[in-house]
Amino acid sequence: MEIDIYADVVCPWCWIGRRKLDLALASYEGSVTVRQRPFQLDSTPVTEPRPLLEALSGKFGGPDRVRQMVDRVAGIGADLGLDFRFDRAIAANTFDAHRLIDWAGERGRGDEMVEVLHRAHFTDGVDIGSTEALATLAAEVGLDGTEARSFLDSDRGVAELTAELDAARQMGVTSVPAFVFAGKYVVAGAQDPATLLAALAEVEQREVEQREAAGN
Repeated sequence: MEIDIYADVVCPWCWIGRRKLDLALASYEGSVTVRQRPFQLDSTPVTEPRPLLEALSGKFGGPDRVRQMVDRVAGIGADLGLDFRFDRAIAANTFDAHRLIDWAGERGRGDEMVEVLHRAHFTDGVDIGSTEALATLAAEVGLDGTEARSFLDSDRGVAELTAELDAARQMGVTSVPAFVFAGKYVVAGAQDPATLLAALAEVEQREVEQREAAGN
């Protein structure tokens, strides 16, 4: 079965959702191919590094409200072994990060790149809007950092990523994470592993029934 994950690397629920999916798949006996699909929570350019908490305060009702939000997320993440340190995080436009994920995916390192980008943003306080930082992170997953920098400095992958982002909007994806099973069944949000396992079983059964009906 194929699972497409629409996600953004600066979305905390996407990191949580991916970890929960990994836990679900560890208990699933079927064959699954997972593909990362791009989505941008905010496509606004970020002209200079800015603390994430400061940026969020202007959108979500001030610093006290934001602190309550991120503390809750950090607690949920900690239960899954994820280290959220929002005080370190830097607001970033993720267009180039998504380009890098696609580039890494072509070289068999897409999943590793996603995980490293999440950790860099939420734990290590890396500005993942920086080409230099992205090239360094590419090297962390065993890719050539110089080659990655050359790719990011070019316009390669720009048109393709723009088309992917447009396709997500046309599909009706408005929030992430969104898991699309077998190309047509959508499960929205960072669901618990048990819920994702149940969804896998249901989709698998539906696919079997449809194949049997088509055979008749």
